[in-house]
Amino acid sequence: MNPTPSRERICLLTGGGYPYRRDALGGWCRTLVEGLRRFRFELLTVTDRELPSAPAYPLPFNVGSAHAAALGRDPARAERRRGSVPDGAADAAALLCRGLLADETPVTALFADGLRRLSGLCPPGDDTDPLAALPLTDALQDAWRQRQAHTADGTPLPRLSVRDARTAATLLRHAMRAVTVPVPEVELVHCVGGTTPLLAALAGHWRTGTPLLLTEARAAVPRQRPAEDRLSPSVRTVLRRFRIAVARTGYTEAALIAPLSTYHHGWALGHGAAPTRLVQVPAGVDPREYPGAAEVAETPTVVWAGSGGPDSGLSLVLEAFTEVAAAVPGVVLHLVGVTAAHEEHCAEQIERTGLGRAIRLHPLPADPRDRYTVGQVVAHVPGPADPPYRLVEAMMSGRAVVGVDIGPAAETLGATGILVPAGDPSELAIAIVGLLRAPGRRRALGDAARQRALSHFTVDRVVRVYGALYTDLAAPPPATAFELALTVPAPRTTTPATVRWLTRETS
Repeated sequence: MNPTPSRERICLLTGGGYPYRRDALGGWCRTLVEGLRRFRFELLTVTDRELPSAPAYPLPFNVGSAHAAALGRDPARAERRRGSVPDGAADAAALLCRGLLADETPVTALFADGLRRLSGLCPPGDDTDPLAALPLTDALQDAWRQRQAHTADGTPLPRLSVRDARTAATLLRHAMRAVTVPVPEVELVHCVGGTTPLLAALAGHWRTGTPLLLTEARAAVPRQRPAEDRLSPSVRTVLRRFRIAVARTGYTEAALIAPLSTYHHGWALGHGAAPTRLVQVPAGVDPREYPGAAEVAETPTVVWAGSGGPDSGLSLVLEAFTEVAAAVPGVVLHLVGVTAAHEEHCAEQIERTGLGRAIRLHPLPADPRDRYTVGQVVAHVPGPADPPYRLVEAMMSGRAVVGVDIGPAAETLGATGILVPAGDPSELAIAIVGLLRAPGRRRALGDAARQRALSHFTVDRVVRVYGALYTDLAAPPPATAFELALTVPAPRTTTPATVRWLTRETS
């Protein structure tokens, strides 16, 4: 019988993952919610993508609600509703932009102050879009002129034109609409990575004082997204600095930060996180879902797991597989976990290689047992925003892994696989071919990888640690203790005989 949920309510706040998408991070959230059934969860996802129609995972009994908030893109509606600038908005925008362009951590507190003031001007659930009248363009230009000479490391800032300032202001307004998303009334908000959900979590924390637990599960935030290639250097600079400033603000405001790895731990520490607030919790999967199995394919096979989108690492995999196919006749590549939204893009990339007959597309299987067992070698080429869950899954499945040395891959894989430099498809192809031609070595590596995963990356550890964190942060505060202060000293008395005996007093 399942235990009854406790009165501690947890808001699990994500950026479009669980329970609406079956991705690596969504699977981790699912195991966390299902493993901590003594807590009651209110699930909230904040996304700038298309609003999901229904949950992709069945919800357990300890989930009280599941809500998705989409940040719409309707400039015409925002323009129609634009009115006078709210009192204090100009000062808040100026603080935010000055802090956004600051390099020193103490000065970056200006950004947090500006963001806090702006969130106070945006009542949760308000449909009037108060950010539409925010004078961000002028504030950006003023802050840029103040910092135009040089940044702290001596690198000059790119030129910011009026058009660039307007573009950057529009993108910032859209991103900051997350502060208008209402957060449920709970005892603890657990935010799982990403700029968008963190903005919503910070606004909720400032409004209600609810403690904030932050899981740092994604890659470093300064990365450039594929859709931003067409933007000017100055606009890209604004977006990169904005993401860094939001992350630093989250590290300052969170009661605890739970990095996923030593890599994430070091990055958070270098961006303002206090060492006393960092509790490293490695990734973990359920060994029962990845029991390991003998190789079933007689032909040489390679597996890659990912969404198949432009930012998923697919291009590097296909480029390397072209060289693998030339060296190993009859080799087959299985692409598992390709989402419906990216099937067309994935098919176009495959067609360009001319190897369509040697490549198999698989949607994310309902049974994780089938994810990696179809292959002999796993090519772990993650996207820049992918946490290392798929790497741990491949290791737990007992498959030899060739991984790209990105983020926490080295510390996760250890000596149980092969690492190649990032961005080098030829080195990736050479390592894969070497394992395909050496069955004894790849099986030894697969066995060692599974043993390492069983020793360090099981989900029961994750559930146990997060259960303790939830208990510590979500528990009601202790009752106020009153101390009696005597203004007149108490008279001295002889110690009672019983106390003298217990304390073994000597005369």
